[in-house]
Parts: sequence; C-alpha cells; structure tokens
Amino acid sequence: MPALTGPLLLLALLAAPRPGLADGDASDSSFTRLPVREEMMAKYSNLSWETHNILLTEHSSEPVEKNITLERPSYVELTCLFTTSGDLNTVNVTWTKDGEPLENKHAINATGSTLHAQYTFAVITHMQMGSYSCFFDEEMQLRGTFHIKVPKVHGKNKPLITYVGDSTVLKCECHECAPVNWTWYASNGSMPVPIDAHVSDKYDVSGAYANETKLKIKNLLEEDGGSYWCQAVFQLGDSKEHIELVVLSFLVPLKPFLAIIAEVVLLVAIILLCEVYTQRSKKDPDDGKEFEQIEQLKSDDSNGIENNAPRLRKNESVEQ
Repeated sequence: MPALTGPLLLLALLAAPRPGLADGDASDSSFTRLPVREEMMAKYSNLSWETHNILLTEHSSEPVEKNITLERPSYVELTCLFTTSGDLNTVNVTWTKDGEPLENKHAINATGSTLHAQYTFAVITHMQMGSYSCFFDEEMQLRGTFHIKVPKVHGKNKPLITYVGDSTVLKCECHECAPVNWTWYASNGSMPVPIDAHVSDKYDVSGAYANETKLKIKNLLEEDGGSYWCQAVFQLGDSKEHIELVVLSFLVPLKPFLAIIAEVVLLVAIILLCEVYTQRSKKDPDDGKEFEQIEQLKSDDSNGIENNAPRLRKNESVEQ
C-alpha cells in the first residue's frame, strides 16, 4: 500500500477518532485535539495572533469577563483555565457565541488539578465579533466570557456650548488604534445625516493623526445646535461617539443680568416709596396741630366778637 502524503495524510488524521478527556490520562499535558494553531496559520499566514486567558475556580460565584479589542482580522485563541479539587474527567466543557452553542471544535487539556479549555478561530469579518463564553458544568455552571469588539471612540462627554456667529471644533479620538476612515453625522431632531465637507463651506474635517478627527463648524446659527456623531470605521466594524452642541444667542447670557437689574430697580423703588411714606407720616401730626390752632383762634375770635356786642349796646343805652 503506497504511503499517504500531503493532503491525503491530513484527511486521514482528520478522519481518525479523537479521544476525549475521559479516555486519556488527566495528567497528560498535550491537547486532545489536533494542533489548531498550526492549521489556521497555514491557512491565514498573514494574520496576527491574539491569545487571551480567563481563570476560574470551583469557588467562583460570579461569571468572569474580559474585553478584547480588535481593529483588524486576527487569529484569536481563547483559553479558560478551570481549577477544581474534584475529578476533571467529570467536567463537561461547552462554548457559546452570543448565547448560541458553538461546534465542538475546542481543545481540552488537563494538567494537575487544572482543566484548560481552548477555542481557536479566525476573526475575518464583523460576523465573528461578539461574546464567547466557556461553561464548566459540574454541580453549577461556571462561566467565563470574552467580549470581542472594535476599539472605542472617545469624544467630549459634556455638551459643548457656544454662541451664534462663532466657530467651534468637535473632536473625537481613538486611543492606540488607527481607523480606516472617519465619518461625521449631524442630527437636529431627525435621522443622522452624513456631513460632506466637500459640498458645504460651513464644515471642515481634519485630523493631524490617523487616530483622531476634527469637525469645524463655521458661522454658527441656533439651528446648528443638536446631536453630532463621529464614526470610526475599522476592518471589523465601526464605533460611534455622540457629541451634543448647544448654540446660544448673545441675549441668552444677558438674561440673568437683566433679571438681576430688574430686581434691583424694583427693590430700590420699594425702598423709595417706603421712605416717602415715612416722611409724610412724620409731617401729618404737625399739620393736624396747626389745623387745631387755627380752628382755636377762629373760635376765640368769634367768642370775642360776641362778648363785645352786649357792651356796645350797654354803652349806647347809657349815653342816651
């Protein structure tokens, strides 16, 4: 029988029965699967390699999670290390992606009291991005989850406030990454609309480095206020950041001062009215006394005239 060579040998190895963990020695340090790394590297020789680990124990009460950032296609090797004092042969390992079970293509290895569950795959498009979880099924399910996503874009967290007629610059950046492209969107109560700086002179898009972008908006109007988004485009997906722009008229900052001035004027007017009323109240008693004195004088004069009248009549009678 001729010797198997090349592809025929590889097919024979793939078709051969693969022993499970329970069939072999738990102390064997070799993986029970074929060397997946070598297979994938032969298929995608131009891709980089990413390795990430999660450590679980039989006492882990909460799921263990890890974030993985990818901006370009890569090999990804995920390993969950599970340490237990029980029998490793009774541990069942399951892998899922976004809650859906994955094909049984993971590698299993046991060294001492630690079980290594490894899942290796190539991330070529955004379809391979997501959350990958390993489950160790003993008395309870112990879970480790790897979240694979593109880099996060950072912008200004607080609203940017400016005034009508001014110019402003919105900025977004991505730390330790280089997006393939940047896109800006604007929305003023409607669906986000892409901003084309080549069509309108109102906008100017620039960036000194590949990991940042700046949007300059000129001759601001009140209707320019609203929501803006910067979008970083990567080979494996995109990432967006929201920036809120508030455009005020020049009267808006003056309103508090005008309100304060109005309150001061009102307070001064009230004080003046109180002062005038107080002054009048002080003068009123004197006016009453003068009125009483005049009335008294009038009364005295009238009494004097009445007293003189009988005397005049008496004198007339004597002279007669």
